[in-house]
Amino acid sequence: MSEPCNIAVALPRLAAEAPERIAMHCPGRDGGYGLRLSYGELDARSDAIAAGLARRGIVRGSRAVVMVRPTPEFFLLMFALFKAGAVPVLVDPGIDKRALKQCLDEAQPEAFIGIPLAQFARVLLGWAKSARVRITTGGRAWLADATLAQVEREGADAGPQRPDTDGDDVAAILFTSGSTGVPKGVVYRHRHFVAQIDMLRRAFGIEAGGVDLPTFPPFALFDPALGLTSIIPDMDPTRPVQADPRKLHAAIARFGADQLFGSPALMRVLAEFGQPLPTVKRVTSAGAPVPPEVVAKMLELLPDDANFWTPYGATECLPVAVIDGRELLALRERTEHGAGTCVGRPVSPNEVRIIGIGDDAIAEWSDALQVEAGQVGEITVAGPTATDAYFNREAQTRLAKIRERLSDGGERIVHRMGDVGYFDEAGRLWFCGRKSHRVETAAGPLYTEQVEPVFNVCPQVRRTALVGVGESGAQQPVLCVELDAGVPRGEQAAVLEALRTIGAKHLHTARIERFLFHPGFPVDIRHNAKIGREKLAAWAATQRETGA
Repeated sequence: MSEPCNIAVALPRLAAEAPERIAMHCPGRDGGYGLRLSYGELDARSDAIAAGLARRGIVRGSRAVVMVRPTPEFFLLMFALFKAGAVPVLVDPGIDKRALKQCLDEAQPEAFIGIPLAQFARVLLGWAKSARVRITTGGRAWLADATLAQVEREGADAGPQRPDTDGDDVAAILFTSGSTGVPKGVVYRHRHFVAQIDMLRRAFGIEAGGVDLPTFPPFALFDPALGLTSIIPDMDPTRPVQADPRKLHAAIARFGADQLFGSPALMRVLAEFGQPLPTVKRVTSAGAPVPPEVVAKMLELLPDDANFWTPYGATECLPVAVIDGRELLALRERTEHGAGTCVGRPVSPNEVRIIGIGDDAIAEWSDALQVEAGQVGEITVAGPTATDAYFNREAQTRLAKIRERLSDGGERIVHRMGDVGYFDEAGRLWFCGRKSHRVETAAGPLYTEQVEPVFNVCPQVRRTALVGVGESGAQQPVLCVELDAGVPRGEQAAVLEALRTIGAKHLHTARIERFLFHPGFPVDIRHNAKIGREKLAAWAATQRETGA
């Protein structure tokens, strides 16, 4: 009998090999790390929960919203759902409440599993009315049919739960952050998750037995399948910029964490804290480009033999490409002169190709779609982790997916990343910005990542954002500027003059004549790093005075 395609398959094997090995340490209410799960406990208890869910009708193919904080219950639930062949639905709880309701309604879940506060919100705001099974992680079944503890007791005598899924079965629906539009439910099949595990292991040289501090909870789900111990940090994962670096350092030191994942905003917190991380040998940061000064500072804080990786990808396809921090710094001057941000080389076996920039759907792949070498175009990727659909979003699926016929008679999906970029002479991929953020001026297009890094070198500037005002094809480029904290308003004139001087040094940035100071850029809820340029563009359109 062939082994099912399911990342939960690795759990019984790991539990048998080392049942006492800790799968995860989680902070308790007292601030300590009194909560933990061994591989044996994670396997046995997730078996019981899977069986209990099945007795309540949550079986293979059932969609279940999961709104649980990164506690042991979250990981037990997720692996129980994978073992049952059910489909967890994950939505960022911090997104706009109307968008959140829309996401939950679109998912049409049969079950709603959440903390008591989520159950209260479900009733009050009318979330997920299709859910016929409601389970709470609370101590009593308030506004729910049962508690998770009760479900676990109901399945305690069922024994091992063998997943019965194949690669094409839907494994999960993961909603995008909505940072560049309405959140969309990405359909993950079991083969996508299994391929991600394999590609991550090979790309980063991950070996079982390591200790990981994943500051973005969904990434912690990969750790048990990789044989790692997860240290769940004491922080709000939706607000990494507010994380307490002292707590992060304490957790790393206590458990000897040798791996760390975090958004660029979290990396900045650690970089500015400035304390060495002697045990950490591998850092990965994704979600947005990591500022070079943050990479440089982090490398100073890490051991000499440590790696700082910045993988490139998206919810719809991850990983796509990867670059080491040292190579990124070696290319810093090119970035600061308008080349874009290098995201490295494609992760095998991905095939990354650049096509002409357009906003219409493309039904079928043709090699004629590709642009000449070195030309900026839209980034596409075909590979084992490229997802093939958005849930209940046929129009968006058509815009983002291209079907490619293969020479052997089969076909595959080519995912349009929605990003623009190019390959350089060394075969490295350069990211130039989101396609939807390009500014179409009368003199030609401008791309955010080829403009903003040029100006970000200006002293007293924290970051900048290029937006366009007016109709496409005749847009006025506007550079929004966020100053470092504490810069007095009286110094804005000097900063403005410095920005104009910097811009005049390059042909493409010399076209920008309008600069606007903004008190604090809007950012995405997931990583606190992606700038809300749509909101900034609307704001810029209301501002009348250049440099005001």
